[in-house]
Amino acid sequence: MKRIEIINGPNLNLTGRREPEVYGTTTMEDCVARLRQAFPDVEIGYYQSNVEGELISHIQQAGFSADGLVVNLGGYSHTSVALRDALLAVPAPKVEVHLSNIFAREDYRHHSYITSACRGMICGLGLQGYEFAVRSLLQ
Repeated sequence: MKRIEIINGPNLNLTGRREPEVYGTTTMEDCVARLRQAFPDVEIGYYQSNVEGELISHIQQAGFSADGLVVNLGGYSHTSVALRDALLAVPAPKVEVHLSNIFAREDYRHHSYITSACRGMICGLGLQGYEFAVRSLLQ
């Protein structure tokens, strides 16, 4: 059985409640439950932290055992060289996801340190981006 790990960064624990006009009203728990239903032959793990060091530790752990990582590192995507380095240090293929279109937002969000450590990036498609990322990793 394939194993895909979803790793979310800061404030994504508030998805469904935080700025619903930007991020929607569906929670991450509901999103993960839908993914598990859509991919019954895939073990889908989920981890979220608001702490950069905890995210690094989880990437290091999951990145050697999972068949792929779906990463949405939130605001850290635009600031963290350390998270980029952690992604580069592990062999699992990675896809970056952003719920909003980072290129239609503030200028400082237009650059992600994470993108170059990933196979690709999906942004602006809301929670559906996670499904596309999982499909990509399974192909």
